[in-house]
Amino acid sequence: MSTGVPAAIVGGYLGAGKTTLVNHLLRHAGGRRIAVLVNDFGELGIDADLIEGADGEVLSLAGGCVCCSFGSDLVGTLRSVMARDPAPEALLIETSGVGLPAAVARTVRLVPGLELTGILTVADATALQAQCADRYVADTVRQQLADADLLVLNKTDAVDAQALPGLRDWLESGWPGLRRVETAWGAVMPEVVFGLSGRTGAAHEDGSDIAAWARPALTPPAAALGFESGVLRPPSAVDLNAFVKELTSPASRLVRAKGFVTDAQGVRHLVQVVGRRAQVTPLSAAASGPVEDVIVWIRTAA
Repeated sequence: MSTGVPAAIVGGYLGAGKTTLVNHLLRHAGGRRIAVLVNDFGELGIDADLIEGADGEVLSLAGGCVCCSFGSDLVGTLRSVMARDPAPEALLIETSGVGLPAAVARTVRLVPGLELTGILTVADATALQAQCADRYVADTVRQQLADADLLVLNKTDAVDAQALPGLRDWLESGWPGLRRVETAWGAVMPEVVFGLSGRTGAAHEDGSDIAAWARPALTPPAAALGFESGVLRPPSAVDLNAFVKELTSPASRLVRAKGFVTDAQGVRHLVQVVGRRAQVTPLSAAASGPVEDVIVWIRTAA
């Protein structure tokens, strides 16, 4: 069954490292045609060697990727991008440094053919606590954190190792259950941002889509970036609520999971997890899926 083109929203305050993260994703696109949407080209510094040409409000990037400026008409730009030939395989929407990602998420849900895979808020580990105490910017930064499905805590390499546990405890006390990945230089796996498939489209009875999910997740760079990945084969007739609660528990350390399970009533479900958010979709009897119930996952390394 098709779940649409994955669209991820990247938010975060000025200087958090959103630009660095976007450039990292473009350099590690893995053959995906990624469309990057920004308010204004001047707000996003795409690395010069990635730009192959410009045409009005569109930059042509390496590997079939594009960057589009949407100004005040995000819906119109999304529809225009989706109508491109060939169409993008993934969308990355970067909000303004003072923007609220949840507002953009509501707009994305209005566009047919898109699947919102999650809101990632990028935060500067060296400045976050001070920003959240600042009388002028605290409300914005705190709301960006509240909007997040997954927190990308960036610039952790610039934080004293002895101070990191205190920062983690502070985050957990203020935003309990908010899953995070800790990064330097925005080095986040594309599978964490867009989900566990290198392509869009149907899952087939022969299980071929399962292989497509697992292949990128199990590559050596995952371990190098501080992630672990694998495959879980749940038993049949699971207690669906308890199972999803386990997947979204902080103890699981999951940042992404996707797959199929069958509940106690014999109904199959597509389960998708990003950070602390889970989406469970019952499948019709005619919907295709792999023969075996299976969940593919990525989590932060212990």
